[in-house]
Amino acid sequence: MKTKFRTQLNTIVLLLSLLPVSGLISGCQPKDQVVQYHQSFKPGEIWVDSDSIHINAHGGGILFHDNTYYWFGEHKTEGRGGNTALVGVRCYSSTDLYNWKNEGVALSASDEPGSDIEKGSVIERPKVIYNEKTGKFVMWFHLELKGQGYSAARTGLAVSDQATGPYTFVKSLRPNQKEWPVDYPESMKSQEYKTDLKWWTPAWREAISDGLFLKRDSEEGQMSRDMTLFVDDDGKAYHIHSSEDNLTMHISELTDDYQSFTGKYVRLFPGGHNEAPALFKYDGSYYLLASGCTGWDPNDARIFKADNIWGPWESLGNPCVGEDADLTFHSQSTYILPIQGKENAYIYMGDRWTPKNPIDGRYIWLPLTFENEKPTIRWHDEWNLSIFEGR
Repeated sequence: MKTKFRTQLNTIVLLLSLLPVSGLISGCQPKDQVVQYHQSFKPGEIWVDSDSIHINAHGGGILFHDNTYYWFGEHKTEGRGGNTALVGVRCYSSTDLYNWKNEGVALSASDEPGSDIEKGSVIERPKVIYNEKTGKFVMWFHLELKGQGYSAARTGLAVSDQATGPYTFVKSLRPNQKEWPVDYPESMKSQEYKTDLKWWTPAWREAISDGLFLKRDSEEGQMSRDMTLFVDDDGKAYHIHSSEDNLTMHISELTDDYQSFTGKYVRLFPGGHNEAPALFKYDGSYYLLASGCTGWDPNDARIFKADNIWGPWESLGNPCVGEDADLTFHSQSTYILPIQGKENAYIYMGDRWTPKNPIDGRYIWLPLTFENEKPTIRWHDEWNLSIFEGR
């Protein structure tokens, strides 16, 4: 009898473990309270929200405001068409970074034919920052117009009076129209190039470095694909984006309201083929994490350092260490998150893309620490914020 009872008990325990945790305890929780049942990060595993649904915020970024973290990202859907914007940008909130409440769609794709953000367009890598002067929450994102593939290469702007939205779409554009980068030599501005140079040849690479594509796009504005935002200690905000056919990264200054470009910008490593930027600051220096350009397939990350955001920048190589470091642990960077209340504690946020079924994309969050004054990312099957204690 004892053996039979023990078997029955074990069966009950197993069945209970298969039930969504929130389903077990949400009935006694206030409706707006996030169920607390995650206590660690498990990179690459399904990460469910407080409704036990896999978080849908890909290519995302984090805003910290009024003691709450807000995670904004691309809402993906099933199937090969799931990388287009059929829903929009989704928002989640958290106070501990482990447990996230679905706050709904922050920016909705439009039903209006011809809208820049019409359903079927591409809305990627949304980032939100708060403007202390205006009281506005400002969202910028990479935008590709419906039916044009990735040829539009624009950045879009939306604003809201509340962190969670709804956000109102304002405009899309190509930045820095008819503007020259900071310190771009006068002698280069009038230089002409052959437009039929064969790609990847030494002559073509030299022309790219000198500004072949920069000049090509001057009239319309510079291309803006993968992007991120960064607010400095003095309140100045910057828009960092992959430009010149993804060959050169640009760092552009935003106006005081964060809703336009001032025209001041620099080019980073022309022809270096960098995308997926994530910029953060440590001990007075700026660090920019990026990836190479291999489509949806992962590659080795690279990180750069500067004492001034306008440069000069130096390459520090690959920050990842260990098995699969050359593939950034099968992920691509999207954001570096400074942890509030902890000094010099950062989280690498990456995406593990699944283009055949985008909704199944997984999140790779790993601790970023400094070893011998170099940013370092190591793989952990499971970890929590206590890893930063004593640092």
